[in-house]
Amino acid sequence: MTVQAVIFDMDGVLTDSEPLINAAAMEMFREKGLAVRPEDFIPFVGAGENRYIGGVAEKYNFPLDILAAKKRTYEIYLDLVPKRLEAFPGAQPVVNACRLAGLRTAVASSADRIKIEANLRRIGLPPESWDAIVTGEDVARTKPNPDIFLAAARLLNLTPDECAVVEDAPNGIQAAKAAGMRCIAVAQTFPAAKLTAADLIRPRIAGISLADLTGDPA
Repeated sequence: MTVQAVIFDMDGVLTDSEPLINAAAMEMFREKGLAVRPEDFIPFVGAGENRYIGGVAEKYNFPLDILAAKKRTYEIYLDLVPKRLEAFPGAQPVVNACRLAGLRTAVASSADRIKIEANLRRIGLPPESWDAIVTGEDVARTKPNPDIFLAAARLLNLTPDECAVVEDAPNGIQAAKAAGMRCIAVAQTFPAAKLTAADLIRPRIAGISLADLTGDPA
């Protein structure tokens, strides 16, 4: 089938938000009396904030009210967004090129909607400009399970093989491939050596072409 839509992950693909959510989660744990390290969160990148925070709490055997902890983490994060959040260079042009080519566009992020909408507005790709948005709150299982990408395909009224995914994390790539979708990885968060399950790897989103997304010869 010909690719008809491109589904973008958000954190680490469109926005350089990983350092901000890391800083916010570390501060939340600090407030609760636990000192954690930035690298503690790496295995949980792309799996949604419940797992991102909860996985670190489990590592330290630290009892945590996950909903209250996530709420506080988002409070800290949203305070950082206007000051520090930026789009990755090339993110807007790539999304706009897809739209000009007649491809539908969607966001599928394991984050909660409050974070997704704040990020998208900040980087000039507001929620209302997308054909579909699926959040971690919309599915029973987040990445690396395929549910979030399959839900996006359903909202677009497309089959999985009509969709391509842009991802930055191993959890997201695993989810895209399990969904039966073409996956282009960008080595903006993890080194390329960690992304080899993708169909194609580019160093940055700015280097992605329409041919990369559709799989058609240039």
